[in-house]
Amino acid sequence: MARIAAIGECMVELSTNDGCKLGFGGDTLNTAIYMARLGQSVSYVTALGDDKFSEQMISAWRDENINTDQVFRLPGRLPGLYAISTDANGERTFNYWRESAPARELLLDGRDELIADFLNDQDAIYLSGITLSIIDEGQRQRLLEILKDARTRGAKIAFDPNYRKAGWPEKEIARTWFDKIYSISDFALPTIDDEQAISPELDENLLCERIIELGAGEVVIKMGARGCMIMDKTIIPTQSVTPVDTTAAGDSFNAAYLAARLEGLAADKAAQGANAMAALVIGHPGAIIPPQEMTMAMTKI
Repeated sequence: MARIAAIGECMVELSTNDGCKLGFGGDTLNTAIYMARLGQSVSYVTALGDDKFSEQMISAWRDENINTDQVFRLPGRLPGLYAISTDANGERTFNYWRESAPARELLLDGRDELIADFLNDQDAIYLSGITLSIIDEGQRQRLLEILKDARTRGAKIAFDPNYRKAGWPEKEIARTWFDKIYSISDFALPTIDDEQAISPELDENLLCERIIELGAGEVVIKMGARGCMIMDKTIIPTQSVTPVDTTAAGDSFNAAYLAARLEGLAADKAAQGANAMAALVIGHPGAIIPPQEMTMAMTKI
């Protein structure tokens, strides 16, 4: 069983499709939950407040068998908030209120040293472009140093750029930081649509070549309904599914792919299982499917 640390932010989620429903969500947190359900030993690294919402989040994560020892609590602070709605095709629209979220200060006030010590003892570290976007330039540089050090000690780095325009002042800044993390990644997990939002000239073949040239050890490119492309440019098709809600399609794919690869499964087989996981998730409303549905997923992964 691999020890995996996921780094990022979880926010209070307000779902507006059927009235107003309150929940919690975040891209790396979604991946952490699915990895834990797939039998991995997962820790979540983030910062929250000392409020009831934060308490409820931590309790829910523990119920999912996620280690919360690296969840830092900042007195007097509240987690970020986002509102989500989905259209008839299951596509999502987000609005965010996260300017004062504790996770924006994750690596400040000495927490960077505690995080570094913890990550040096992990088998794999997972982060996303959203992880990078919520922290300032100084913290990004410190995180890069921490990841490099952990990698020299044997940790595998897994990265999904998950580009969201609203999170970056300029797309060129996002491109620069994505490339820096790609260069130290053992698993690069981009989505072609996200990458083309920054670099429209890239198709999946050019993107794969570019990431390999940057130094990534392994690349798998998510392509939505077309499936995914693994590093040797083999296309792994996915099953045809009418989406109910595409939230966490990529997050769940990443979880299944990484869990399989860390257990030694070949890339093509891991990609097939990851496609199956994503197809299952988008057939349900919300980012996290009911636990009982994982039984179905486990038969396909």
